[in-house]
Amino acid sequence: MSSFTWNVEDLMPPSERYIFNFNSKDELKRWHLYSDSEYGGLSSASLEITDAGKGLSGIFSGSLSLDVSEGSKWNISRSGFCGMRSKKLDGFIDLDAYDTIALKIKGDGRCYISTIYTENWVNSPGQLEDNSWQAFVFVPKDNWYIAKIPLARYLPTWRGSVIDANLEMNPSRILGMSLSVNAEGGVPGARSGAGDFRVEIDWIKALRTQCANMNYELPALFVGGKELWPVNRLNIQSNPI
Repeated sequence: MSSFTWNVEDLMPPSERYIFNFNSKDELKRWHLYSDSEYGGLSSASLEITDAGKGLSGIFSGSLSLDVSEGSKWNISRSGFCGMRSKKLDGFIDLDAYDTIALKIKGDGRCYISTIYTENWVNSPGQLEDNSWQAFVFVPKDNWYIAKIPLARYLPTWRGSVIDANLEMNPSRILGMSLSVNAEGGVPGARSGAGDFRVEIDWIKALRTQCANMNYELPALFVGGKELWPVNRLNIQSNPI
């Protein structure tokens, strides 16, 4: 009789997993755009898949405006935001085996917001609105970087405001993700204000960076190997979507 042996590592999922990969134009079918124009604002956005010389990648771009169209029926408190959000899934993205979200992006000096949507049990149980967890993403201009954000650094928010409570995300019940940009707010040193924006996206992955049974302080946000800031101490200003 042959012996049966196994290692713990054999039972573990891969150390990284693609969530979204912008190397095919079919990826456009998985996303939709939103902006303040839905509420009387004048911002606009587009998402396309193009070949910029090193293979296909996504380009999320547009124009941010702080103005509101005359005669708008919406009484919005602020304008100047755009976003791209993944469409509803038939089920959930289970990232329970992972601890970090990584985005390979080329920025424009602006600060972007990464949002994870989970099954609703925090904000208003029984309602259709998803729970949202947000973190800033900033990369220097004109270079590709891999931004890594620990899941523990995503803050629970409701309509753009941080929920002041000790809540923990359930990474096994993820409904989707988004990437958005605001004309105002963000991190010190980032470009802000009305005007054009443009960010290229290669992929979004989930990573497992911690060893089993290890307990240590998570880093804040690493970009290009440098720790930039403690995301959980920032005042996130987001859009009302």
